[in-house]
Amino acid sequence: MSFNRRAVLLSATALIAARAHSQAAPARILVGAPAGGSTDTLARALAQELGRLLGKVVVVENRPGAGGNIAAEAVAKAAPDGNTLLMSFTSHAINASLYPSLPFDPVKDFTPLTCVATSPSMLVAHPSVAAKDVRELIALAKAKPGKLNFAIGAVGSSLHMAGDLFKMQSGAYIVNIPYRGTAPAIQDVIAGQVELMFAAVGNAQAHIKAGKLKALGVTSAKRLAAFPDVPAIAEVLPGYESSAWFGLFGPARMNADVSKRISDAARQAIATPDMRRRVEAEGSVAVGNSPEEFAKFVQLEVTRWAKVVKFSGAKPE
Repeated sequence: MSFNRRAVLLSATALIAARAHSQAAPARILVGAPAGGSTDTLARALAQELGRLLGKVVVVENRPGAGGNIAAEAVAKAAPDGNTLLMSFTSHAINASLYPSLPFDPVKDFTPLTCVATSPSMLVAHPSVAAKDVRELIALAKAKPGKLNFAIGAVGSSLHMAGDLFKMQSGAYIVNIPYRGTAPAIQDVIAGQVELMFAAVGNAQAHIKAGKLKALGVTSAKRLAAFPDVPAIAEVLPGYESSAWFGLFGPARMNADVSKRISDAARQAIATPDMRRRVEAEGSVAVGNSPEEFAKFVQLEVTRWAKVVKFSGAKPE
């Protein structure tokens, strides 16, 4: 056997062995949020289905902190072999302008695989607020500038930006009151310590049905089937829309076959009845779009939220 032929055979054998190792090695989905939240819950549901479809173990690893940047940086710097993935959320796009410098590029350093789900939120108020809808709230806020307050669970979060987008489009001056988490923020609105907040549907719906909060509007482009009597904010502020989203990414430079295999499996997983039930239980809407569609969406989100971040003057905590 000639040297060249032996070299080719050895190279081919090594490639086959590497692929076999990649398929057998456990895959990780890093989540830049604590266990128990929507991002974590969706990641765990997806990991279970992905493992079944890919024929390998897929585990979830929580690396919370810095608005998701810690997990994102780890994935951006990981080997592009498909074994380290990121379940990220809206802050992935917001952070591009919120943070003065990042150790990664939110677009160039990742391979978008699919958007898993979107989650509209609701503008809610304490029942004592003298406004029954968005139009009346804007009039009230303009009549008493700086007298109304928004509770925000985290600076730079999608719910924070939903409020500042509302202020930017309405011209109303409402003061932000930051909290360390959604739970204490929503409790203070229920208690009447703060008048208003934007809250995820899943977090607000039980309090609305119990009469502890008043729903003024939804952030989706159209009314929600679960709350047909609550108008979309866009009915008063045309073009207003602010839904949180959850997406699956890999590192940049992934092999096209590997990224397609994972994306196809993820989209198939999202389409299963069990996964859709889990998504709906979080107050979200399953998506499962193509990598090309998701990539375009992320780029548009980065541009879109940069304008709102600038308006808000928000700084990372």
